[in-house]
Amino acid sequence: MKALVLLSGGVDSATCLGLAVQKYGAAEVCALSVYYGQTHSKELDAAQKVAGFYGVDLKRLDLSVIFEGSDCSLLADSSNDIPLQSYAEQISVTGGKPVSTYVPFRNGLFLSAAASVALSYGCEVIYYGAHSDDAAGNAYPDCSEKFNSAMGDAIYTGSGGQLRIIAPFVNLNKSQVVKTGLELGVPYKYTWSCYSGGEKPCGVCATCRDRAAAFKANGIEDPAVKGE
Repeated sequence: MKALVLLSGGVDSATCLGLAVQKYGAAEVCALSVYYGQTHSKELDAAQKVAGFYGVDLKRLDLSVIFEGSDCSLLADSSNDIPLQSYAEQISVTGGKPVSTYVPFRNGLFLSAAASVALSYGCEVIYYGAHSDDAAGNAYPDCSEKFNSAMGDAIYTGSGGQLRIIAPFVNLNKSQVVKTGLELGVPYKYTWSCYSGGEKPCGVCATCRDRAAAFKANGIEDPAVKGE
């Protein structure tokens, strides 16, 4: 096994899977999805569909106990409502702190856990879908280039030089991620990004807004919204 991909079921991680399969072939790639106590299972269901499309093994991990003390609005036990403003609007009132949908150090936790899984299966690299839009304004600091570099050094050192992390979009925005995925033929119709767990995406939460804008910038309507 060459590569492990952190697969949430959203646009960015699905595109990472497409890149990894293109480079290594499906037989040399596995995916890892994580349940962390999120309010719905739509992304986990989407991850299963995307992994099935590529014919890669999907491993699952339950880390929900770690976030039992958090009141992040993405968690099922949270008392906070999921905000319906854009990220820019949310950042304007956070005073430089992460937005309320920031799950405490989630990417750090996921990458650390993924490193153990990857090493156990003999993988050489971990792919994950951090991109610059999410890092902007400190909304999600664990998506930043600085964070990626630090975690990359830690994992490479801690694995004795056996394992690296790859964040191919850390310096790209979401529209550029979508452009890459369209060129690869990523099955975006199977992906899910909305913070709500309804039958269809809500269209108004921050991630729905960013997703719609990314597809619009590429001159197409979101395949998941169209149902194609």
